[in-house]
Amino acid sequence: MNQSKPVSEANVPSIRVGVSSCLLGQEVRYDGGHSRDRYVADTLAEHFALVPVCPEAELGMGTPRETVRLHGDDLARPRMIGSLSATDWTSGMNRFAATRIQQLGSENLCGYVFKKNSPSCGVFRVKVYRDKGMPQRKGRGLFASAFAQRYPLVPLEEEGRLQDSGLRENFVERVFALHRLQQVFTGRWKRSELMTFHANEKYLLMAHDPQGLKYLGQLVGQVKQHTPAQFRDQYMVAFMAIMARTATVPKHVNALQHVAGHLRGLVSSPAREKILAVIAEFKQGYVPLIVPMTLIQHYIELHDVPYVNRQTYLTPHPRELKLRNHA
Repeated sequence: MNQSKPVSEANVPSIRVGVSSCLLGQEVRYDGGHSRDRYVADTLAEHFALVPVCPEAELGMGTPRETVRLHGDDLARPRMIGSLSATDWTSGMNRFAATRIQQLGSENLCGYVFKKNSPSCGVFRVKVYRDKGMPQRKGRGLFASAFAQRYPLVPLEEEGRLQDSGLRENFVERVFALHRLQQVFTGRWKRSELMTFHANEKYLLMAHDPQGLKYLGQLVGQVKQHTPAQFRDQYMVAFMAIMARTATVPKHVNALQHVAGHLRGLVSSPAREKILAVIAEFKQGYVPLIVPMTLIQHYIELHDVPYVNRQTYLTPHPRELKLRNHA
């Protein structure tokens, strides 16, 4: 029987993810302490090789040190200023970021978890003190901003946002997705391998963006019209853009119904009615995604449906993470 296997450390290469050092318990914060995050340091560390970076400590700002803030009316290019001494660290941080981020290229990172609210590492809603007027939470840390510009396909998150079950699942799914893409396009890739990969990703992509899936299918159909490098770049950008869109309940229901359609003629009418009923319960919010997914997988494996068995949608991340167990 051609059974699908859950993604785990046993059957995927080591996946590297960048992380703010303080989230792993390293005492590099401005006050000499840390911000150890249990989910990052314990749970994610079981599945990813975490690469710690602390821009402020590595730059040589000292530990402990005075706090720094983002200042300026240009929210896209704020200055990093010491809160007591008014020392301007902007140029130093920008130079450090350029060098350190280039070094991180050799790590082949598939994701990055940054420290929230940090003037160097914050990704979302970092406070910027205006030259005139009230501070606004519309900034991004200098190091995080430089990293995002250099590696736009790498999924970024903050430890605080990972407490949200939907954001957590989307981030982890994108990390594994980028890793799979990197594996496909390593070296001199073959069109046949790309076709197989795309077919296996179909229902996962459908659960995130059905229209995006159609576009990607058209791009695959035109693969011979592009150079290998052009196609790789266009495909990877479109693929990760699809994965960045939230897999909502209605889109999951659509994908589940398509997967269940492959069981037509293989299972009894009562069994098919049961599958559709459980999908309906998921749609109504009575059960989490893991329930209809487990039931469908049971029948797929029981009746050995190879095409569906190979779908990444069934197990896009390790079951141990329990990302599909939330309502």
